[in-house]
Amino acid sequence: MPIKLKSDDEIAILREAGRIVANTLAQIREMVRPGLNLLEIEKFVREEFKRVGAKETFLNYSPGPKYPPYPSNICISVNEQLVHGIPVDRELQEGDIVTFDLGATYRGYVGDAAITVGVGKVSPLAQRLMDVTEASLWAGIRAARPGSHLNDVRGAIEDTIRPSGFGIVKGYGGHGVGRDMHEEPHVENFRQRFRGPELRPGLVIALEPMVTAGGPEVGEGPDGWTVTTKDGSLCCHFEHTIAIRPGGEAEVLTLP
Repeated sequence: MPIKLKSDDEIAILREAGRIVANTLAQIREMVRPGLNLLEIEKFVREEFKRVGAKETFLNYSPGPKYPPYPSNICISVNEQLVHGIPVDRELQEGDIVTFDLGATYRGYVGDAAITVGVGKVSPLAQRLMDVTEASLWAGIRAARPGSHLNDVRGAIEDTIRPSGFGIVKGYGGHGVGRDMHEEPHVENFRQRFRGPELRPGLVIALEPMVTAGGPEVGEGPDGWTVTTKDGSLCCHFEHTIAIRPGGEAEVLTLP
């Protein structure tokens, strides 16, 4: 599939979709506490999207026949769960780390972002894992400039993570965003052999570093969606959707 560059008018709508996601995630961050039930968050997202006139992008989404329709409006992944965790009747515990991955469709365009949050007081390892992962996201954003290539972004993310000794997950990463949640190009979080496409104004991509405190191997659970680390180690991911703009730094579309 070819890469779809977006017009200024399209980016304006993507910015509004991104702000809906960012504002919702900011409110979820404030909700996090020991004892919070994951289903309370799912209910909050449903009510908030109805209030602002957004569609739940994730609900009933399926990338292909291998996957059952996703049954929630948000992915909530706790501790060893990396991504695509389905909210269940579970209360957060002191010391957990939890990732909230959220998509909103507004006027036909998608906003997509993720944050990882500590519950109460977390271990030094958990805090360093979150700090390194978020720093790698921002390193990738800073590298995303017109005239650069996708490998410059991948390399900036990798170079931030490698000195920590943490694992970089393969097989999952960022992606183009537009009318569809997953468009070309796929954005790995480590260097590739080839430079990849040139970053041109109008390109909208989600950067999504995924990092583990142990080995990088992951697998899907029996629900067909939840991805966990094979060694049971903590894991983390952060995500922003960005637009390549003429003459300078990328614009982060998923800020409150």
